[in-house]
Amino acid sequence: MTAPLLSLTWTDHVTGRKGHLVVDRLVRGVASGGLRMREGCTLEEVAGLARGMTMKEALHYNPEGRYIPLGGAKGGIDCDPRDPAAFGVLVRYLRAMRPYIESIWTTGEDLGLSQDTVDRAMAEAGLVSSVQAVYRLLDDEKAARRRLADAFAVTVDGMGLDELVGGCGVAESVLTALDRAEVPHRGTRVALQGFGTMGGATAYFLDRAGLRVVAVADIKGTIGNPAGLDVGALLAARDSHGGIDRAVLRPGDRELPGEAWLSADAEVLVPAAVSYAVDTGNESRIRARWIAEAANMPVLPEAEERLAGRGVTVLPDVVANSGTNAWWWWTLFGDIGADAEEAFAHTRRSMRELTGRMLERAQTDGISPRAAAHAIAADRLPVITDRFGWYG
Repeated sequence: MTAPLLSLTWTDHVTGRKGHLVVDRLVRGVASGGLRMREGCTLEEVAGLARGMTMKEALHYNPEGRYIPLGGAKGGIDCDPRDPAAFGVLVRYLRAMRPYIESIWTTGEDLGLSQDTVDRAMAEAGLVSSVQAVYRLLDDEKAARRRLADAFAVTVDGMGLDELVGGCGVAESVLTALDRAEVPHRGTRVALQGFGTMGGATAYFLDRAGLRVVAVADIKGTIGNPAGLDVGALLAARDSHGGIDRAVLRPGDRELPGEAWLSADAEVLVPAAVSYAVDTGNESRIRARWIAEAANMPVLPEAEERLAGRGVTVLPDVVANSGTNAWWWWTLFGDIGADAEEAFAHTRRSMRELTGRMLERAQTDGISPRAAAHAIAADRLPVITDRFGWYG
């Protein structure tokens, strides 16, 4: 693994909080990757996420598409997003990163930050847009920006299209794995950690596909019901950080300890909150057959090896949760319009093809799905570099 192209740490002069930016790779002089905010965020964490973004971009390379993959990058701020000082820290971080945001780094929401919060902070920091570095690569910037703005205005069942596409992608990865194993969708049980943007949207699509959501964990604990939770009611009762109002729970719903989602009696486990959620200290509690990484880096490598030894398949983040990033660029570059059904159909086709390719290679080569995804990305990166170059 090569060293990242750029790696830096910033210190907020007001609070002393740290922020990080890692640009792993450029394609045509631009890299893509979200900005997260969480207590304890480290440079090492951000570097791993940036490397993952390089692979996500490469995995969605379509030589015939308008969307041309970018390089990979990531930003991270060591601060609790619920801290009253958090927004000020975010604005000052963005001001400090302005030279990179204007020239090479396109970013957006990630753990702890909504796109609305990012956009408000960008405006206060005097920046045009979180993705302005890519504008010079567009054939028609005005039309592309209008198309993306229109897409962000689309809602389905009270949720934004930008929120839903990521969950649609995770769900399609799960459904593809079930189909390959000839496991029926209806009645297959799911447990999720996290009910924010990615977790909530994943639950929405899996529920609609007939799977039974039996456990959901938020910051307050785990809610469980072996007969299935009312996903629609839980989604309607969320706050902006994915916390669920317990007043909507039904008589059969139980409040359980926070880590109960890990050992839920379910075939599919979806960690959709924090990194490093599954480690060697808790992996033995998992009873699921599949783990779909809706969060970034939720399963530590040694834990994944142990899980594989027990026959548990991990659908890695670089594939499973890559739909949100791809949707931004499919829309901006013009592969799809500002339409929910078109976005969902394109996401489903792309994610099914990519997940199927990954699982097929894993089976053929006798390797893990993650290793297979990395191998596919490694095959594509030289092709992308030869065609477009690092610096444009």
